Amino acid sequence: MAEGGEREELLSPPPISPAKRLCSWPSPQAHHPRGTPGAAGGGAGGGGGGCLASGARPHLQPESLLDCAAKTVAEKWAYERVEERFERIPEPVQRRIVYWSFPRNEREICMYSSFQYRGGPGAGAAAGAAGASPVEEGPPPPPGAAAPAGSAPGAAGAGASPGLGAGTVAASGGGGGGGGGEGLPFRRGIRLLDSGSVENVLQVGFHLSGTVMEPATASEPAVTYKVAISFDRCKITSVSCGCGNKDIFYCAHVVALSLYRIRKPDQVKLRLPISETLFQMNRDQLQKFIQYLITAHHTEVLPTAQKLADEILSSNSEINQVNGAPDPTAGASIDDENCWHLDEEQVKEQVKLFLSQGGYYGSGKQLNSMFAKVREMLRMRDSNGARMLTLITEQFMADPRLTLWRQQGTSMTDKCRQLWDELGALWVCIILNPHCKLEEKSCWLQQLQKWSDLDICPVEDGNYGHELPSITNALSQSASHSPARKTVNGEMIQQCRVLAALEQDLDSVPSPNIRSLSRPRRTVFTRAIEGRELHWQDSHLQRIISSDIYTAPACQRENERLLFNSHGQPLWLEHVPTACARVDALRSHGYPKEALRLTVAIINTLRLQQQRQLEIYKHQKKELLQRGTTTITNLEGWVGHPLDPIGCLFLTLTEACRLNDDSYMEMSDMNESRLPVYQHVPVASGCPNSNESYLSLALEVALMGLGQQRVMPEGLYAQDKVCRNEEQLLNQLQELQLDDELVQTLRKQCILLLEGGPFSGLGEVTHRESVPMHTFAKYLFSALLPHDPDLSYKLALRAMRLPVLENSSSTGDTSHPQHMVSVVPSRYPRWFTLGHLESQQCELASTMLTAAKGDTLRLRTILEAIQKHIHSSSLIFKLAQDAFKIATPTDSSTDSTLLNVALELGLQVMRMTLSTLNWRRREMVRWLVTCATEVGVRALVSILQSWYTLFTPTEATSIVAATAVSHTTILRLSLDYPQREELASCARTLALQCAMKDPQSCALSALTLCEKDHIAFEAAYQIAIDAAAGGMTHSQLFTIARYMELRGYPLRAFKLASLAMSHLNLAYNQDTHPAINDVLWACALSHSLGKNELAALIPLVVKSVHCATVLSDILRRCTVTAPGLAGIPGRRSSGKLMSTDKAPLRQLLDATINAYINTTHSRLTHISPRHYGEFIEFLSKARETFLLPQDGHLQFAQFIDNLKQIYKGKKKLMLLVRERFG
Repeated sequence: MAEGGEREELLSPPPISPAKRLCSWPSPQAHHPRGTPGAAGGGAGGGGGGCLASGARPHLQPESLLDCAAKTVAEKWAYERVEERFERIPEPVQRRIVYWSFPRNEREICMYSSFQYRGGPGAGAAAGAAGASPVEEGPPPPPGAAAPAGSAPGAAGAGASPGLGAGTVAASGGGGGGGGGEGLPFRRGIRLLDSGSVENVLQVGFHLSGTVMEPATASEPAVTYKVAISFDRCKITSVSCGCGNKDIFYCAHVVALSLYRIRKPDQVKLRLPISETLFQMNRDQLQKFIQYLITAHHTEVLPTAQKLADEILSSNSEINQVNGAPDPTAGASIDDENCWHLDEEQVKEQVKLFLSQGGYYGSGKQLNSMFAKVREMLRMRDSNGARMLTLITEQFMADPRLTLWRQQGTSMTDKCRQLWDELGALWVCIILNPHCKLEEKSCWLQQLQKWSDLDICPVEDGNYGHELPSITNALSQSASHSPARKTVNGEMIQQCRVLAALEQDLDSVPSPNIRSLSRPRRTVFTRAIEGRELHWQDSHLQRIISSDIYTAPACQRENERLLFNSHGQPLWLEHVPTACARVDALRSHGYPKEALRLTVAIINTLRLQQQRQLEIYKHQKKELLQRGTTTITNLEGWVGHPLDPIGCLFLTLTEACRLNDDSYMEMSDMNESRLPVYQHVPVASGCPNSNESYLSLALEVALMGLGQQRVMPEGLYAQDKVCRNEEQLLNQLQELQLDDELVQTLRKQCILLLEGGPFSGLGEVTHRESVPMHTFAKYLFSALLPHDPDLSYKLALRAMRLPVLENSSSTGDTSHPQHMVSVVPSRYPRWFTLGHLESQQCELASTMLTAAKGDTLRLRTILEAIQKHIHSSSLIFKLAQDAFKIATPTDSSTDSTLLNVALELGLQVMRMTLSTLNWRRREMVRWLVTCATEVGVRALVSILQSWYTLFTPTEATSIVAATAVSHTTILRLSLDYPQREELASCARTLALQCAMKDPQSCALSALTLCEKDHIAFEAAYQIAIDAAAGGMTHSQLFTIARYMELRGYPLRAFKLASLAMSHLNLAYNQDTHPAINDVLWACALSHSLGKNELAALIPLVVKSVHCATVLSDILRRCTVTAPGLAGIPGRRSSGKLMSTDKAPLRQLLDATINAYINTTHSRLTHISPRHYGEFIEFLSKARETFLLPQDGHLQFAQFIDNLKQIYKGKKKLMLLVRERFG
């Protein structure tokens, strides 16, 4: 590989397995021209300058005929076929064939060294539509003349130059992973090439070798790797590098060597295959050559050399039975498959690794990147696309989680489900490949059927228990019949049945549940398997995709009239998803022009169908509205469909309009991709008056699909996919800059959708289970508003409905409530995405409210729609909050119209949540009061007067009324005296009403609100007294009693405290009860009022309180000071301390002693040694109480003796008692 003088230590590459074929040696006279073949470098001689950098050669001199022929032969023929075909091949011809056999397109190198090429899926389509495609592509060839399986358009169109410019392809690497693609092998390979790291490049026949030096880093020294590449027919067939790369893609060193050969072909030493060189040597030269070779590598090749020598010298050896000898540099044989090198084992390992991570660590993104790589290969017409997809599918089917999910009866995760969907869609593209061979297609179908028959194969809708109906409706096409006639007639019959469905009653259409009983099992591969019935031999289809000027003939036969519309444009009458799958197949396999032509034919067909549906509906509109029935005639929704028909058509059309900006997919410094820029490209049509563009068609077909009325599918995943697909399409629509032409298309389609009847999701009649149009309508509203406000509001208001939650199957325009179609709901469907749909409904309403700010009439209409169609209190509250924020900006004046709408919505929320539990209820009430305050005093008065329809008594008194009469509110509204009095009067009336309704919760609040009005205050007090004997608790009564004392009503407080004491029961062990402070306060209050009040309270205390420590505390407090110190007018305090030997304290003393005795026995029943110390302290407190009367010491001594006698078994405890108390 390297020159003989190479002294630098190299890392040996792993064994390489190039394509080896046997090369024989004919006579010199027959094979070579006279003279010794040139020993000089190959590039300089024999037209070596024919491979200059891109753009140089065409400006200097025309390409030679030899190079033209050699390029074609090098790409299409195996070199062995050339040798067999021609007995004598001149050496210059050999050199040029070998020279041109290396890949010439850097895009192909990039494809095998990075996840995604910069051009994305639309690079070819955009160029093709603009008339600047590098490849002039014709219609798909019939199966009998299919293109070679491995041919690539990049190679076919590389005649002008060997590859892209350095700067262009350098940008291409950035389209891959994150971080701007700097770590991709392709980018790294370019840097190695630019830094001069590639050396010792030698091409021997179909084998390229060289060394690539990896520069030194801070932690590692520079390392040089040997790189070897075998190639054949402009494809790299095997690679080997000393770095030991283990990845799907080529390493940076292989990239650097490949780009060196493409960009600097004249600097590469070129030799013919080694067998040709050996043929030129005589015996002495051959012996010298072999001996020098063995000497240079004797430690490595000597055993092999001796073994071969022994076999050659043996006449009976197998090696002597074969004519010729293998040559690894002579290219592939005729029978070898011609495809790019793909490491199958690494593909399997990578997929297996990503699947084992279960969607974590970015594995889902990596698998999607592998799917994108498959699509890129298909677009390049690279046979490795199907090969790589087969490897991926095998690993998917071997995923152990499939068995687990099957056994447990659970569904797979959404991320995994999305990957399976993409897998199935890719196989549909593979089967519909317009240039695949019949044997290849048959092999794929057998494998798909094998996978589909397995029990663990995922079903189409993601749920093992509910399968989708067979809705592909693949048309049976047979060569023995007229394809065009059969296709048209079958489709027209189907179309007539669809249109006739309008005349059917709802009861005559099978419900989704009934239809599901007879569904066959459909797996993710079923649609691909059904593709076996589809072919490309239909003459009408061939004319559509092969010509832009195909129009109706002047004299049409009867069966041809259905093939064209009134303008003479061709139609393609086929099941829409199936027809779109054809478009996807054409687009995916590198036929952008053909895909565009078929797309236009499909859209013309959809237009015709839309027109006919509208005509039928207009004739039946009155009858339908009177009968009050409707059904969904579109049994299959296009949005969320497994084949994504609308998305396919939209992408095909927009790719044709994308500006050819080479850097549009580059990653910016912030790792954000720039939005694509589109331009209007006129539709290539045979009609001279057609002034449409592909961009307007893209918008139109997207609106058609999104506006289609369709039934909500069953199953969580299928419903989630509908929402997700809709959002994806809308995101793509938002990338379009609406100009006059697009606005005209938008307005026209919106009018058709509003008038479309049951075929449109925005029509006047919709089925109860049809998919809502909220998200779609939000886009339409925002897009149309600057251009046609009336139409935008009409459309958005129509879309506000959510029939599945309403009593009617369908509602008409909100301005015509009589347009309601009633139907008895047969069941409540399981809409797993209902919460998301309701939130989108809320977003639509919020968008309209924001836009209608200041327009009273529109705001009133929107408010009515919200109140009619939104059924979630939380969402209405969110709308109210949004309207409030918009109406009260911080930097401008308040908008009263929108503020009133916010108040109305808030009042509705209050009514909706009054009798239901809602954890945000208090927040809602506080917000409503704030909103009413912003509206003004009349709003506050209104909610105070109608409180019983909005609030609970507790909310009305503690939050609403208290806030309304607060000092902050008065200052905020700058109220005058009459207004303040009016508010206060309303608040007092509310307080008394609430106190009567719920005295337990509202009595205190009512007293507080009425304290400035004597009559109202007395009424509130009387309500509290009357309720005290009823259901009020001691804590509520104590709270009111304390309030009365604080307001200067001690006698009333005492009365309430006495009532509270009668409701209390404090056990002996409840020495931390929260009511203890209230009891102590009540006793202190009665003691301060006088002896009589204390005498009245003590019996209640004795009856209610059984806790010895609490009683002793009360007793101590009553003996510290004299009673009657409250200063009640008309009363005088005696100034004498009360004796415990006399009433009323004697009764309290006896109760306290008895409580200590009872508590002592209770504690000793289950006492443990660790509580002995605590018990001794308890007895010490008891002794203090025992010693209060004159004979107390005798009673305590007797008590201790009794304890010693009764509990003498507790010796340790009694010892402690003796030590402390004798």
